[in-house]
Parts: sequence; C-alpha cells; structure tokens
Amino acid sequence: MVLTFDPFRGIDRLAGQMFGTGTAITGAATLAMPMDLYRSGDHFVLHCDLAGIDPGSVQVDVDQNVLTIRAERTATTDEDLQWVRRERPTGTFERRLTLGTGLDLAKITATWQDGVLTLTIPIAEAAKPRRIAITTGTPAHDTVEGSSTPAPALTES
Repeated sequence: MVLTFDPFRGIDRLAGQMFGTGTAITGAATLAMPMDLYRSGDHFVLHCDLAGIDPGSVQVDVDQNVLTIRAERTATTDEDLQWVRRERPTGTFERRLTLGTGLDLAKITATWQDGVLTLTIPIAEAAKPRRIAITTGTPAHDTVEGSSTPAPALTES
C-alpha cells in the first residue's frame, strides 16, 4: 500500500495562492514532477514526468518507508535572452511518498525512457494473498496398552 498523505499540503497551497508563488515543499514539485501511480498485479507502478531533466541528475532513495525522488532542471544562463513567457520551473524538485507495509523495498527498480521515470515497487511475498490447503482424513486410532491404578482421593483439610 502506498500512502500520500501530507498534512501541510493545504497550508502550502494556500500560501502559494496568497503570495503568488509555488512552494518548495509541494506546489512547485508537483508542477515540475507530475506522477501517476497504479497497481498492476503483484506490484505498484509509478510514472514521473521529468521532461527536460538530465537523467543523471535524478536520485531515488528509500529510507525506512519513505520513497524520495529528487531531480534538477538547470536554467538557461544566456544573458542575451529576453523572456516572453517562462513557465517551466528550474531548480531542484523533490517528491516524497510514504510507503505502507507489505512492499518489498529491496526490489524496487527504476527505468528512464523519453523523460519519464518509472519505478516498479513489488509487493512482498508475505503480503500476497495465498490459499491455505485443507487436509482431510480420519485421525488414526492407536491402541495403547497398560494398566491403571485408582487416583488418590482429594481430602480437604
């Protein structure tokens, strides 16, 4: 299970609307790194759009149950440019996802194709549903030979 709860998301969005800026925590990162996440069979698949970003600048880390994706888009440094419209954010962007239990974090794989980072997060074997076999049959009755002696009587003192 993947959890994406961020208790400060609403506050960050409100601050961005009030001050007219994207926030470094969620607003700008969300715009610069939109993602899709879905389950397919026994694994989760996460796609992050990172157009215009050098794949060498992308870093994916897992610490405890937190998956962190960092990427950097460098700004054009040509001083002779006169911008007419500039909508693509530059700088370092980060997304964090809290991963639930039941995932095999040691087997996460990452691929890059056409500006899209794809992470495959497998479900742990212990968390996969499985069928329990039921055995049938009659219990074996073994004959035990021996002698018995009467049990001692209990007396109250």
